[in-house]
Amino acid sequence: MQTLETPVLICGGGGSGLSLSIFLSAQGTKSLLVERHDSTSHLPKAHYLNQRTMEIFREYGVADTIYQRGTKFENMHQVHWLTSLGGDGPLDQKTIYRMDAFGGGALYDTYTKDSAVLSANLPLLRLEPVLKDFAERGAPGDVRFGNELLSFEQDADGVTSVIKDLKSGETYQVRSQFLVGADRGRTIGPKLGIELEGPTNLIDMVSTHFTADLSKHINDDAPLIRWFINPEGGGGWGSGAMVAMGPTHYDRRSEEWVFHFAFRPGDPDFDESVIVPRIRELLKLPDLDIHVHKVSHWIVEAILANKYQGGRCVVIGDAAHRHPPTTGLGLNSGIQDAHNLAWKLTALVKGEASLKLLDSYEQERRPVAARNTKWALFTFMNHFVTDAGFGLIPGAPPEVNAGAFHMLISEGYEGDWARARMHEVLQTQRMEFCAHDLEMGFHYDGNAVVADGTPAPARDPMGVNYVVTTRPGHRLPHAWLEGASGKVSTHDITGHGRFVLLTDARGKAWKEAASAAAKKYGVTIDVYVIGEGGDYADASGTWAQLKQVEDGGAILVRPDTHVGFRSSAKETHLSDVLSRVLAQILCKA
Repeated sequence: MQTLETPVLICGGGGSGLSLSIFLSAQGTKSLLVERHDSTSHLPKAHYLNQRTMEIFREYGVADTIYQRGTKFENMHQVHWLTSLGGDGPLDQKTIYRMDAFGGGALYDTYTKDSAVLSANLPLLRLEPVLKDFAERGAPGDVRFGNELLSFEQDADGVTSVIKDLKSGETYQVRSQFLVGADRGRTIGPKLGIELEGPTNLIDMVSTHFTADLSKHINDDAPLIRWFINPEGGGGWGSGAMVAMGPTHYDRRSEEWVFHFAFRPGDPDFDESVIVPRIRELLKLPDLDIHVHKVSHWIVEAILANKYQGGRCVVIGDAAHRHPPTTGLGLNSGIQDAHNLAWKLTALVKGEASLKLLDSYEQERRPVAARNTKWALFTFMNHFVTDAGFGLIPGAPPEVNAGAFHMLISEGYEGDWARARMHEVLQTQRMEFCAHDLEMGFHYDGNAVVADGTPAPARDPMGVNYVVTTRPGHRLPHAWLEGASGKVSTHDITGHGRFVLLTDARGKAWKEAASAAAKKYGVTIDVYVIGEGGDYADASGTWAQLKQVEDGGAILVRPDTHVGFRSSAKETHLSDVLSRVLAQILCKA
């Protein structure tokens, strides 16, 4: 049997596995990725990519392609609630409520102040080919679809895996230093004793990916998501939600769509013969020509792995956590898992860190996923609360609920009451569509962060208000700077697989200290002076306001653009300080 050697073997070619391959290659670490399917996903799920994920993709040169191929921002900056697209009754074709979302409208200034990028939208069936292309460019011949991991055994020095090429039928061995399970928990997790725990089988859902011409029935291209809510279909999950799937347009001219709705008690198993009439009924377009591509049945669950690691094997993405679709945290969390793990695997492969650094992956990412899975379930269930905001009563006859809708569109004080209640209640759903703090405000504690004793900023219980901070463990704040090549973000001069120390003109002594510490531990530390006479000018003064260290202090940014350490100007023996810091972050202390 042929034996191949690679530092990292990735099992699973979905969004998180392909992202890990891209990140490792960019940092100079070889990997081999195997995926049992012969192609990328055919499912239109997991379309929303939040700001933090797009920052990461920008760092690795992927963002521009996603923006080019995905939804234009002007077509994704709101969410609408509608009664139907067709019909000629008094309650038909009504837009009941609009909400700014995903950084658009009234949110725009805040989102653009906090990041160099905006969120994006590209369905998984179109995103994964992009990621596969980038992964193959970074690791030619080492992204192998149609290859299945059959078994693996690990020892003190590495992992020996048996892979089968499903096309040729041949098997071969792979000897790796590390094995990463991005396989939705099918193979690696069970053998390591990893169990996915949490509420499952909560609600049955069906998603239908179809082609139809809806251009004549849509008069507003602003919303990314259109929720249908009416007396006949009932609440939001009963009446369904619809998203444009492109591939050429993501507005009213979209060629393809996806429609999600919940099973109703007593409904038969869904097949195409039932699905198409149901969609026509909910949209009130009885003659709509629909071509179904894929019907997928799935269950709502919010589950989390009891552990992320077993020796030299770790799990990421859906193998570690699974979310309800609300807030779009599933794929985003998986990509951010890969980002967190990539620099650590690189440091381990290069011999820069001790094996204890791998422990910090679970220490940092599992608490984030715990919060995210619970948040996604909370916002999913909150749609039943918003149903009440429209005046819908569960189980009531259609004529009773129709009365609530007539009140919503009526003139006079009763209509004012109903609309005021609707606004108050529906604004709670900003937890899903305006979750700026959930997306950007998470932070890390553990072995690979040097805490400075300051408390973490309070998190907004509505998930909206993100507090910018340089506290160790948090994402580095974004600020625009001026350099020799023009305007750059603080995120442009950090990351990319190396440590970066940021200081000012009074802190130039940090440069010599960084050189000595870097030499001692065999790592790269780039030092940039920001401000007057430095490498980058802070013309707007934004960085001076955000850095939260006095002049002469310094901020050490980890390779994943999270702050690892910050120091005041009062520090002495700077080389010793940075040596201790690196020893802790690299788990060599």
